[in-house]
Amino acid sequence: MDTQSDETMISTIETTEDVTDKKCPNCAATIIYDPETRGMLCEYCGYRKELPAPDSGDAVVEIDFDSAEHLESFDWGAEKKVVICSNCAGESVYDALETAAVCPFCGSTNVMPSASEKSIAPGGVCPFEIPINNAGELFTKWLRRKIFTPSAAKRQAKPESFVGVYLPYWTFDTSTTSTFSGQAGFDRRVKRGDRMETVTDWRSVRGVYQELIDDFTVVASKKNQDSGVKRAEPFIFSKLVPYRPELVAGFVAERYSVGLKDGWANAQVGIKQRLRRNIEGYIKKKWRADRARCQSFSTVFDNVTYKYILVPVWLSSFTYKEKVYQFVVNGQTGKVGGKAPISPLRVAIAILLGIILIALIANYA
Repeated sequence: MDTQSDETMISTIETTEDVTDKKCPNCAATIIYDPETRGMLCEYCGYRKELPAPDSGDAVVEIDFDSAEHLESFDWGAEKKVVICSNCAGESVYDALETAAVCPFCGSTNVMPSASEKSIAPGGVCPFEIPINNAGELFTKWLRRKIFTPSAAKRQAKPESFVGVYLPYWTFDTSTTSTFSGQAGFDRRVKRGDRMETVTDWRSVRGVYQELIDDFTVVASKKNQDSGVKRAEPFIFSKLVPYRPELVAGFVAERYSVGLKDGWANAQVGIKQRLRRNIEGYIKKKWRADRARCQSFSTVFDNVTYKYILVPVWLSSFTYKEKVYQFVVNGQTGKVGGKAPISPLRVAIAILLGIILIALIANYA
């Protein structure tokens, strides 16, 4: 790291120290953000400080996509950086994706620069509302319900090992206009021999379908694409607040590795999948059909805007039979996401019991 970079990083930490590295007035320890009270907390003596509510006019704004300057993706995970603690001068090496951390030497909170000359600063944050102990309880209950998961695997999972992380997300708004061609199906009942069957008559249709897409989400983290975060959605964007350093104090905040350009490309794929389903629903409604097929469509995206936000998750993982399983607890709602190990033996026993039950019912019918 060159001298200029060192000076820039130290300067940034110093300027954020007043809000992110506050000292407790009772015991001089570092105070951090507390999801339970949504204020600042000293974990050593219990001192609490209420955070001021955002001004009524201080909202997270949508940004015009065409005016964005930094569109590329960054493989920050391959880079490392040295962080100097402004409290004890200890030096720590972090993955370059981590934009907030706690000094391992003295517990001081260091908030890394929220933007560089190459990246976009987060515009909003969904603050944590679920404390870590609640996250562990919710995870334990979720895992208990997995009847096909081996007991040994359940013992491997440690609910107390969750780490609070703010993950980067892109959200996109756009007006869509789609021209489509498809088929509307009309069912009728016909008698064939002794049986009545359903026959569908198909009619070719064409039209224009318009839909306003609001807050279509894309995970902006390459290394957390398969962590289970999508299964833990949705996040409550009505509770989104403008980014403030206090909100990430004491948590890891990951900088995006999927850039705006790639994020929008991923969003278009997902939006088109939604549009295809909705067009088929539109065909059924407009032509009063029983069935519908969208055979082809072409979409124009207008008025594209985006937000770069941070969403709260509790992350955990464990290894079972040399395979790593990751789990996510939504830091707002408590919804759990992830894939638990499955025992083939338990599945086979369940299938066998099902067959026996069906046979018994058939015998007594």
